[in-house]
Amino acid sequence: MTTSAAAAQYTPVQGHFFAHSLMLESIDEESFTRSLSAARVDMNPHQVEASLFALKSPFGKGVLLADEVGLGKTIEAGLVMAQKWAEQKRRILLIAPASLRKQWEQELIEKFGLSSTIMEAGRYRELKKAGHKQPFQAVKGVVITSYEFAAMKKDDLRMARWDLVVFDEAHRLRNVYKKNGSQRAKDLRDALKDPFKVLLTATPLQNSLLELYGIVSIIDENHFGGDAAFKKLYTGAGATPASTEALRDRLKPICHRTLRRQVQEAGHINFTKRNAVVFDFEPPDLEVKLYNAVSSFLQRKDTVSYGDRANQLVILQIRKILGSSTFAVTRYLETLIARLEKMQTADTAMTDDIDTMEEIVEEAGGDEGADVDDDETPIDPLKLATELVELRGFLGLARSIGANAKGEKLIDQLPVVLDGIVAKKGARKAVIFTESVRTQTYLAELLSANGYAGQIVLMNGSNNDPSSQEIYKNWKAQHAGSDRVSNSRTADMKAAIVDAFKSDEKTILIATESGAEGINLQFCSLLINFDLPWNPQRVEQRIGRCHRYGQKIDVTVVNMLNLKNQAEFRIHQLLQNKFKLFEGVFGSSDEVLGTIERGVDFEKKVLDIVQECRTPEDINEAFDALQAELQDTISAEVASARAKVLEQFDADVVSRLNTRKNSLTQALDDFSRRLLLLARAELPSAEFDIDGDHAFRHEGEIFTPHWQIAGEKDWQFFRLTDENAAKVTADKALSRDHTAQASALTFKPRLFPFDGQLADVQALVGTSGLLRVSKASVNTSGNLREDLLLSCITNDGRIIPVDTAKRLLTAPARDDGSIAMPSGAAPLMKTEETLFAEFGEAVKKQNFQWLEEEEARLDNYSKDMEVEIEAQIDELDDEVRQLRKDRRSPDISMEEKLSLGRKIKKVEDEIDDLKFSKHERRKAIRKKINEMLDEFSESLNRKPELKHLFSIRWSVE
Repeated sequence: MTTSAAAAQYTPVQGHFFAHSLMLESIDEESFTRSLSAARVDMNPHQVEASLFALKSPFGKGVLLADEVGLGKTIEAGLVMAQKWAEQKRRILLIAPASLRKQWEQELIEKFGLSSTIMEAGRYRELKKAGHKQPFQAVKGVVITSYEFAAMKKDDLRMARWDLVVFDEAHRLRNVYKKNGSQRAKDLRDALKDPFKVLLTATPLQNSLLELYGIVSIIDENHFGGDAAFKKLYTGAGATPASTEALRDRLKPICHRTLRRQVQEAGHINFTKRNAVVFDFEPPDLEVKLYNAVSSFLQRKDTVSYGDRANQLVILQIRKILGSSTFAVTRYLETLIARLEKMQTADTAMTDDIDTMEEIVEEAGGDEGADVDDDETPIDPLKLATELVELRGFLGLARSIGANAKGEKLIDQLPVVLDGIVAKKGARKAVIFTESVRTQTYLAELLSANGYAGQIVLMNGSNNDPSSQEIYKNWKAQHAGSDRVSNSRTADMKAAIVDAFKSDEKTILIATESGAEGINLQFCSLLINFDLPWNPQRVEQRIGRCHRYGQKIDVTVVNMLNLKNQAEFRIHQLLQNKFKLFEGVFGSSDEVLGTIERGVDFEKKVLDIVQECRTPEDINEAFDALQAELQDTISAEVASARAKVLEQFDADVVSRLNTRKNSLTQALDDFSRRLLLLARAELPSAEFDIDGDHAFRHEGEIFTPHWQIAGEKDWQFFRLTDENAAKVTADKALSRDHTAQASALTFKPRLFPFDGQLADVQALVGTSGLLRVSKASVNTSGNLREDLLLSCITNDGRIIPVDTAKRLLTAPARDDGSIAMPSGAAPLMKTEETLFAEFGEAVKKQNFQWLEEEEARLDNYSKDMEVEIEAQIDELDDEVRQLRKDRRSPDISMEEKLSLGRKIKKVEDEIDDLKFSKHERRKAIRKKINEMLDEFSESLNRKPELKHLFSIRWSVE
């Protein structure tokens, strides 16, 4: 049922109530709904489950979210960040691989309305120069940085007070426990040991159960004892069914994992497949000659351009260009010749053709800077002149090549694969990826000249071409005044290009790596790799633009394959057969991808092969060796351990997800109605029912609390985020004081403006009474818990149930004016006292539960530490036995025997020290645990407070 705005009037005191009910701070699901309702995400129940798991206890040190690939860990972490932001806990740090920083920036602003700042070397220097001593603390929004830069600035991170730290691709940290493990991981663990952390990875366990120990130690070093105790309790001979169950119990409070099959069985996601297609081609002799000539030049150690100690990243740059197109090679040679003429050698900054070069340099750790050689060795003029003649010869050859076989093959086969997509009921669209901006321009010109003029859009790091600028200008004009315009040029340009590509007029998007970061193209199911990155993680990111949640049909992945280039053939073979990137179900490649910590390291291995091998036989032998280094799949033993420890086999997982789906829908619908009721109460001049009961017009704009409708109709998304009209309206309503006088309200439930009746309120027609609303709150270590207490009675003293009182306040009402505080309120006060006492008891019960959980956790830690000491003694005993055995060998000298004897004595002294100190260490651990528990208990010992909000004398007609 819907009514006009004039018929369904709401009052300021109701607006005050709606604002309080919408903005309540708590740790329960009611408060979380605010973040859910503000997200531009088609939410899945498992994502809500994971996010609530991360937020369930305000006193934990963090969680590991380990859902399988393809289930949306980005959304889960985004929801956690949005909730922390809503709670005014806004010092948020996100650490991600360098190649994913822009994607995160895009996702946070588009999906959650969270602004962010990418902190990298250039931005850091600018802030330092501007006088900011702590750059990480000087920027607004979520701070996004790479693993490499974060570790480099570990002291800055330690000094900042973070409310939340998120690690994406957190399997990079899992070997932190090893003595020779990643120093970067150790630095990050030590610098960020205090803040609450959320770790995201689909592969927390790849080779050994000890990796779980390592990754959990990043969250909380006191969750388990030492690694020796972990090994003794849960691995090797200690790995029994009972120990596995014990480990599962230890991980339950800190680790959450959902499987694709569970979500699929619940019917929430339909996973599509990938189908691989190869366009093979044979370049003509001139192209082969150019490739071989430049390749041989790069392999030499005596060139002026690169020198005998060439920077790998400089060489990697030209290798990417060389494998892309002769048009890209032409531009590179022109730039290199111009630099040499100015007596400058090659560096990574000499071209913007590979627009991910800055990210690659950062991911390499910044340890391979732009300069090829630190020595300022004078350039031999004669040698330079000879080299310039050689390079100009290459350039002349490149310019003489009018067409590329790879481009011609694409033109020939593109209509065929597009027809195939249409036959499968997909859109006639293709996204073509290249690593080179120059090749992107060449492809646009080639396709335009062959029947696709006017059907092409480009996306790269700058999008400064006239066509993109025109698309951007028109998009901004179309959406002016809408919250689709984020005022981030990068985000808005990408949105404009994606919208243009989605339209019926466009068929082809040609994208570079940098340009495609963060975009979603699930409406396109044909992806063409015009050139293949050597980094398998980059390839997966490309395919993931199309092959993602929301894709309706199987995705076709086309790879261009040069039959005359053995190295390219073997790279494609690796990506297809070992990394399994191009075929199979969604995310089938995650097992192997999880073995690679940094894609740039893999690229360097491939580069070493290409640079060092001179013959096809050499290339094959080197690639065979590289292939042998890679796991085909996770070992059966480790896979079994991972399943037993991490996966929830309880039969009710699917039913629980379906229950969550129903409650999620209901909660969001209820929240949206309350938002619209707030608008009705606070914006009396607005025109409602623009789209049934979902939208209203105010001051020339149309608002809706539903993001899908807002996007479809270009309306404003009415949500409780900073600077949004809903938040401004709620803040204004909250700021009013309604305690000085009571209000007299006459409620009219028959005019309720939404579908459904207020049956229990309707039953009160002809009845009058008093209603008092107060807010109970308690702040425990910065975690605020609030609740609204509604005391409602009729004039004859009958107590109205709280839920009915809440629904009474949602009914349209007439304001009959202010009155003095009503008499006869004693029963109200008594009811309120009872409700307040119940609130206090609920808080105590929750606090006690947290205290018990913390006590159990620390008790387990204490037991672990005792096992740790025993395990250390056992390890030393084993060492002594081995040393004694070595000493008995007849093959060693007397000097060696004496040396081994001294070593045995030293180890035995260590054993004695451990045994003698065992009791003292146990006492010290227990003292530490008691101190931690006392501190924790003290933090919970806060008394609830009560604040009166308003009172009304009511009647129902």
